[in-house]
This record gives sequence, structure tokens and C-alpha cells, in this order.
Amino acid sequence: MKHAMPQRLFVTSLATFLLAIIFLTLPAVIAARAAVTIQEVKSPGGITAWLVEDYTVPVISIRFAFEGGRTQEPKGKEGLANLMSGLFDEGAGDLDSEAFQTRLDDAGAEMRFNAGRDGFYGSMRMLADERDEAFDLLRLAVTKPRFDTEPVDRIRAQIVSGILGNARDPETAAQIAWSEAVYGEHPYSRREEGSETSLASITPDDLRMFHRKLFARGNLKIGVVGAIDAETLGRELDRVFGELPERPDLVPVDKATLKLGQEIDVTYELPQTKLRLAYPGIERKDPQFFAAYLVNHILGGGTFTSRLFEEVREKRGLAYDVGSALVNNDYSNGLAISTATRSDRAGETLDLIRKEVRRMAEEGPTQAELDAAKKYVIGAYAINNLDSSRAIAGTLVELQLDDLGIDYIQRRAGLIDAVTLDDAKAAARRLLSADPAIMVVGPALERKG
Repeated sequence: MKHAMPQRLFVTSLATFLLAIIFLTLPAVIAARAAVTIQEVKSPGGITAWLVEDYTVPVISIRFAFEGGRTQEPKGKEGLANLMSGLFDEGAGDLDSEAFQTRLDDAGAEMRFNAGRDGFYGSMRMLADERDEAFDLLRLAVTKPRFDTEPVDRIRAQIVSGILGNARDPETAAQIAWSEAVYGEHPYSRREEGSETSLASITPDDLRMFHRKLFARGNLKIGVVGAIDAETLGRELDRVFGELPERPDLVPVDKATLKLGQEIDVTYELPQTKLRLAYPGIERKDPQFFAAYLVNHILGGGTFTSRLFEEVREKRGLAYDVGSALVNNDYSNGLAISTATRSDRAGETLDLIRKEVRRMAEEGPTQAELDAAKKYVIGAYAINNLDSSRAIAGTLVELQLDDLGIDYIQRRAGLIDAVTLDDAKAAARRLLSADPAIMVVGPALERKG
């Protein structure tokens, strides 16, 4: 569950109003394109970015990531990255919080930051005519954040208020219990927002030190989409990021071994019981990845067409929604299944899910299911990943983080088409034969017999 502070979107200026109007039409414009052409841009100072030029509307979107996110937090300082993500528009350089936000508003730009497990992300959207001012504000935020005491204390208090407000929330309790049980002592088990105690220990100097360790040119990935050419972008890359140190100071992180074969019970007297199951996953660059991806789609990732949806919802009405997903992180991978059902039928639902998983592991998909899954996942990629400038910029960054190559979008359909029925059956056995971790959130589960 995400508890990062919501980012402010300033909409009072005429420039911002115009930007909002443009964004309303942008998804339809970009969705109509058959393909995107990606350029690799290298600045005079050696900073690399991937660029998709598009002059259809006068907008520029930039997305970037610094490798190393919440896993880099020192022990006892949990919540440091999340707290930092809410402070980049709270003053930078010689601008205090109010002055920075006023200039950002006047420039009509939208700036966001968020801390992930394995990366720290930032983005900005701007009108092309306001590029100079917007990029200058981004430069200040990235290279010279102030972390003044007043905004630090204010944002910290807001996060703590959220933690206290969720103290009795079953979803929060379940997420904490799940992470601790499945990941053990690994950094992935830490709460994203930290705790009241850990947040109280964080000082502005801690934030400055964490920023210096994480924000560097050597662990930076950038995607840009919009009305800007490669030469101009190269100059702007040096202006925005050129003052950062060359190398980050990251601590090594061990691989996480998922602790499967256990049941986690989070007992609450609720009318609905939530179920979660975890199976082994597969690395993004594994040769069997697309076979596993298609198997997951057929099992539960395809929503209205999946086996779990058909058996659990359509035939028996046991749940409104049920699905599965491959979860890929830098240091662990898994396949997760989740649903919610009436508490008096939770045991029946869990048994049915496990039965369908076993059937897939033992028999694999049919050829007809595999063919339909291929057609869908090939066709849906543009809709899910290339339907707006923000989505394209995010995709460019993720492709770089996963080291998939600048031609991945062109190669993807062929990689999917190459998956054979035997490949899919082997992937199903590999992922779904293990005894899963199971979490039950609700009343004690009624067992047969």
C-alpha cells in the first residue's frame, strides 16, 4: 500500500490551464500512431537519454530514474526515501518552498517524484515554450534540494498522521504481515512509509546524505517524449543533470529468497476474506520469460478471459475479481494471485484456486489458449504502454532499467510469437509446481473435514 504524499498539481496559471487542455487530447493523438521511433541521445557531457520526438502538440515529458531506491535506506531510517520524495518542490537552490512553488506554477509545469523499491523516480511535463524555465526548476530540484526544517517537519507529520490513521486498517496490517513473512530480513520487507519511530529519527542532514549517495549520473536513466530535438535535448541534459556526481554510493543488496510454503493468517471479523498466494517468479531477461508471461495471462492475468476468472467468478460467483500477475523486482521475482470473497466461502475459493493452479502446472495451456493470449498481449502493448507522452517516457525508462535494448518494442511481437506450446507447458511446471505462500485476511478459515 502506497503512503507517499500526494504531489501538488498547480492549476491556477494560464500556462497550466493550457497544458491541461493539451493533455486531454494527447492520449488519442499518440494512440493513433502505429509505432514510436526512439533515438539515443548523448549530451556533450556524456549523459544518455532515449528520445521520441513528437511535435503534434507543444509539450515535453521527461521521466528519469536513479537506480537504488528504498533498499538503500540505512537500517533504522525506514521511510527516508518516501519522505524525500515529497520534498523536491519544497525549496531548492536560493528558492524557499513558497518561491519555488510559485515559479513552478508560473511555468505551467508538473513535477513529481516517487521512491520505488529499486529506483528513485522523477518526472516533469511542460509546455515547449516554457522549456527554459521548467528545466531550470528541475535542475534546482534534482541538484540543489534544500530540505529545510519546516517542510521536512510538515511532510513528516503528514506521513505519520497517515501511519496512525491506518494503524487499525486490515489492509495495512496484511501488507506488513505479508512482506515480513515472505521477505524475512530483506529490505523488501520494510514498510514504504517507515514507522513513527524511524521517521522521528530522520534529520535534514540524513536527507542530504541520502540524496548525495543516490543521485548521480552513473545510475541515471532518462526518457523524453515531445516537442524537442536531439541537439537541444543534449544541452538540456547537461544543464539539468550535469552538476550531479559521476558515481552513486550504493550499498550492495542481496537477492531475496521468497519464503514459500507457509500460511499467514491476519484475523479480522470482516464480511469478506481476502486471499493472496505467491509462487516462484522469473527474471525479466530469462529466456523463458515470455512463455511464463503468456501462462500467467491464461491463468489469471487476462482478467475476463482467464481460467481463474472463468472458474471463480463466472461459473460460481465466488468473487467479483480474481487475477494473477508476474512481479519483477531487481532482487526477487514472483507470481502473485489475489481475490476477495465472502468469508463463509473463503475455504472453497482457496481450494478452487489451488486446483486451477495445479491443473495448469500439470497440463499447461491448450494451443487455442496460447494463440489467443499471444494475440491479446501483442495488441494490448501499445494501449497499455504507449497511449500518452507520460506513458511512453515511463516505458523508455523501464526498458533501460531492464536492459532490454532500444529496439525492444520492434522485437517484442516476434519474441512472443516464438513461444511454443511446449515452452508454455515447461514454464507452467516451473512456476506453479511449488507449494505457495498463502495469506488469509478475515475470519479464521473454515476447513473441510
